[in-house]
Amino acid sequence: MGKLIEIQDMCKVYNPGENEVWALDHVDLEVEEGEYVAIIGHSGSGKSTLMNMLGCLDVPTRGKYLLHGQDVSYMTDNELSSIRNVEIGFIFQGFNLIGNLNAIANVELPLVYRGVDRWERRELAEEALRMVGLEKRMTHKPSEMSGGQQQRVAIARAIAARPPVILADEPTGNLDSRSTKEIMGILRGLHSEGRTVILITHDDEIAASARRIIRIMDGRIVEDIMNGDYEEEEGAYAKE
Repeated sequence: MGKLIEIQDMCKVYNPGENEVWALDHVDLEVEEGEYVAIIGHSGSGKSTLMNMLGCLDVPTRGKYLLHGQDVSYMTDNELSSIRNVEIGFIFQGFNLIGNLNAIANVELPLVYRGVDRWERRELAEEALRMVGLEKRMTHKPSEMSGGQQQRVAIARAIAARPPVILADEPTGNLDSRSTKEIMGILRGLHSEGRTVILITHDDEIAASARRIIRIMDGRIVEDIMNGDYEEEEGAYAKE
């Protein structure tokens, strides 16, 4: 496994000047390919800002961010969009599904933007939905599915293009305990396949599902440990 992410002396400062806020304060971080990492912190800790940097949704005030050896620190919006499209699959707390599209159309949508032809799009979308146990829900719209099923569609959408990085931002925040267990099982299954999974959370119990736990406070990494209780799992995907 090689080095996937390398952050060097990263700072993010909002409102520079008298009332400036240091959301990230000289952060250094490395993530290897195939890791399962949880970044945990309370509201205002800087974890969301760090997620935006890792996901190429924003650029630092200073410092360097290398993704697969490529410096993305000061790319333009269009360049960052291209990187995101190829490198990163996003899973958000709010699902962000299109209400008038069924599951398979929601999963296909990002593939349209990537220029994937119609037949390959359908094949990739069907495969992704089968992987998350929704082969019987492909034609259902979000309103016809539970919250857990909607989040599984969102995960299928994130993995359909087979990006090397899965970035999950509070992916169980709107779910009940049963659905939470299912979603965490899927994330563990993705990791067991060799995907790099980065989980953003405020919940210690959710963070404990990861192989490596990074705690952030006041814009700084204050703890970076390996989870001694983590065990590799095979076949962890949740099914209907």
